Amino acid sequence: MADGVVKAQGGKKEFVGIVKSDKMDKTIVVAVETMTLHPLYKKYVTRIKKVKAHDEDNAAKTGDRVRVVECRPISKEKCWKLAVIVERAR
Repeated sequence: MADGVVKAQGGKKEFVGIVKSDKMDKTIVVAVETMTLHPLYKKYVTRIKKVKAHDEDNAAKTGDRVRVVECRPISKEKCWKLAVIVERAR
């Protein structure tokens, strides 16, 4: 299921994706699926992008569906933060 990019208030990007890793302290890895149209073949192709997001309370666990919001750079690779946990993993 492709969730993709959603524009938030104030022009900041929002992604909805699934947590793939929560092994780092205060950091989660979120896989975001987007559907893009191939320019030549005119078929939709699924693209997966992994982003590192800041999780202050270590609340998200592997398998959770979460919404992450763009923020200032927190570290070299981390410029997203956890906004809300949409759905818990079973």
